[in-house]
Amino acid sequence: MTIQNSTFGGKVRARAVMLVALAVWLAGLKAHTGEPSPSDSGTITYTKVLKGSTPEYLSLTVHGNGEALYDGRKLDEPPAPRPLKLTESTTRRIFELAAGLSYFQSVDLESHKKVANLGRKTFLYERGGIKHQAEFNYSTRRDVQELTNIFERIASVAQHIATLEYSIKYDHLSLPRQLRQIQIDLENRALADPELMAPTLEIIIRDPRFLHLAQTRAQNILQRLQNSCR
Repeated sequence: MTIQNSTFGGKVRARAVMLVALAVWLAGLKAHTGEPSPSDSGTITYTKVLKGSTPEYLSLTVHGNGEALYDGRKLDEPPAPRPLKLTESTTRRIFELAAGLSYFQSVDLESHKKVANLGRKTFLYERGGIKHQAEFNYSTRRDVQELTNIFERIASVAQHIATLEYSIKYDHLSLPRQLRQIQIDLENRALADPELMAPTLEIIIRDPRFLHLAQTRAQNILQRLQNSCR
């Protein structure tokens, strides 16, 4: 019985050593190929600078788990980052597109065509000690355009939330106009993860201080968002 237990224990230990060795080999393979593991997918940051636009400075950093940080302001204003939580599908698509662009390592995204100044845009990928970035004004590559549009549409949602929050505090009369613009943007599919606006819309709906028109539009938008999530 002692011999059998010793033999069994030796097999277990040998199997454990093999599993550990396999895990180490796989981790090394991923590190060699530059492929991030699901638990450490790094961050992707999109920035755009265009003086005279609204906002003049835009920055959006996305983590692999969907946590994001948005900052939109004038160039002479201090940073005012706003946390967001993106959907899994949006986050996954961002990282898929970045992977297809080699995480911006040694890639030329610029069209090199004579076009107007559309803002200096930068994609930045960071993971551990790895850092790659690429800058461009305008790109003809469809994957670059799609990735840019996703970030811009997320930024539009964040900007809508910030504008609504300001009006809730200081300018109730502007709410119907702002909510109408949100309806237009939804119709034009100009917003990504618009359900992020739901908590702010609920504040407008519940507060009797706001105009009936504002509450009606907020309710219509919220209902549309809830239907799209079903």
